[in-house]
This record gives sequence, C-alpha cells and structure tokens, in this order.
Amino acid sequence: MRRQDLLMIALLLPLAGCGGAGIFQKAPEVVTPEVSEDAGLRPRPRPAGLANRPAEGANTAEALDTTSAAEREAAKVEPEEGEARALGETVASLGDPTEPGFWLKTPLVKTRRAGVVAYPEKGTTVQVELIPIDGEAGSGSRISLAALRLLEAPLTGLPKVEVFAAQ
Repeated sequence: MRRQDLLMIALLLPLAGCGGAGIFQKAPEVVTPEVSEDAGLRPRPRPAGLANRPAEGANTAEALDTTSAAEREAAKVEPEEGEARALGETVASLGDPTEPGFWLKTPLVKTRRAGVVAYPEKGTTVQVELIPIDGEAGSGSRISLAALRLLEAPLTGLPKVEVFAAQ
C-alpha cells in the first residue's frame, strides 16, 4: 500500500463507528398537521393589558405613548389639599416605554395604590398608580413614558420627583 492510502485510512478509521451515533443518519421527516376548513380558526384576542401596547416598530415617544388625550387630561388633575400624603423624593428613570398607562414603580410603597408624582423643577404633577418594587427608599424608581411626558421631565434624564400617596 502506498503511504497516502495508509494516511487516508488512518484519518477515516475513527469515523467508522459513528454511524450509530446519528451523524450519518437521515434527517427526520417534517410532518405538517392538516387543518380542516371548519376548524374555526380565527384571530385570537390579545391578552388583557396588551390592547394599549404600541405598534410593533414604534420608536418615538409620540408613537410609544398610547394614552388618549382624555386619559392625559384626567391624569393632570391635581388632588385637593389634604387628599395626599407625602411619601418622599426619588430619582425617576424611564421605565419600560412599551408598558402603557400612568405608573411609578418605586420602593416608597409596599402595596399598589393611587398616588401623585410632582416634578418641582417644572411645577407639574400627574396622577399615577404606585407599584412597589424591591429596594431601599432612596434607591430610585421607574416611571412610565406617559407620566414622564406629562411632567415635562427629560425622557433620558434622571429627574428628582416627589411622591404622594392618595388617601
């Protein structure tokens, strides 16, 4: 035998036992289930809470904020004196911009409740749902895009806001 033939056999010999390991087996056949015309397939409704989600591909604050003008007006209403209890100050960063509504996720509360966020720099307030998150009281909060826009706070900044709980 020639030297080249011996080298080829030596290289291919380790692969001889691989046939049972699935390396050289035929790929499984893909089976597509048949669907009858009367199967009643219809578009499924979106899960609750997703109806107000922004359209896929939305990439501006205007497109991501799905709140209506009426919802924005209702959120601007300032509470009467004595209707809210001060919880403290927090630094708020923009939360998930695709999550609709007016909310503040903050360690300043232990249970979900109605509240108000004030941005003293602009003198603006917005009614929100206060949602508890883990963390120390001064560790920062996340605020919804809609609430941040009504406060006229910078979307990419870290504004210091005052948080009040509705009574």
